[in-house]
Amino acid sequence: MERNILYTHKDLIEKCRNGHRGSQYKLYELYIDAMYNISMRMLGSKEDAEDIVQNSFVEAFRNLSNFRFESTFGSWLKRIVINKCINHLKLKKIDVVPFDSQEDHISEESYEEAEKLDISKIRDGIKLLPKGYKQIINLYLIEGYDHVEIGEILGVTTSTSKSQYHRAKKKLVNVINSL
Repeated sequence: MERNILYTHKDLIEKCRNGHRGSQYKLYELYIDAMYNISMRMLGSKEDAEDIVQNSFVEAFRNLSNFRFESTFGSWLKRIVINKCINHLKLKKIDVVPFDSQEDHISEESYEEAEKLDISKIRDGIKLLPKGYKQIINLYLIEGYDHVEIGEILGVTTSTSKSQYHRAKKKLVNVINSL
């Protein structure tokens, strides 16, 4: 019998809704590593990532009654973590790089060059990007959000998200080439 992926861990979630602490811990154990990795990629600080993840789980357990199985629990929790990371960055006044009317274009050679790079160089390059660029790269390439979703998350237009992504990608190629 095929099981709908949206209902993964449904029994565990129902027990959590009823206040069962053991089930909350099991759910926490299932998702802590993935949520920490997302937070680390977004924030780049171990301490900040740990705080955000803990606060995200607290919020998720407090609002579990609002979870309607319209997405997987992991997707729902991931959105909480990403929103908390973005809010944290906003409090630190780390904004997306401002959009101006001039568009940068990346040549096909730049794309082909980037494809040939070692993954560890790419990771190192992402770490060296300005925070705003790092945010766009993480949301688009790593977390898999599209530009419409990124625009909603960051409170910018879809075209700004696309532009910032292309600029971030170009900057990433330049940073990697200088490594």
